Amino acid sequence: MLVERGLQAMNVELVSEAYAIAANYLRRSGAIPDTLVTDERLLEIIIKLIQHGGFNKIRLANKAIARFQAQAEARAVA
Repeated sequence: MLVERGLQAMNVELVSEAYAIAANYLRRSGAIPDTLVTDERLLEIIIKLIQHGGFNKIRLANKAIARFQAQAEARAVA
């Protein structure tokens, strides 16, 4: 997943766990479809948070959820 995007080496396990937590919540809330397809916007948010020093998977997931929802609201208004 990350190698295909040409990203530098990072903790793949951390990205995976934070993504799983955030995606599970967003799927249950109906914000993203309930499929096995990776949501690119959510993944990008998590990667940016890690690049800015995030390392706690729960905190990363919570921040990613908040940013994802804020972006969705901004797009709905625009």
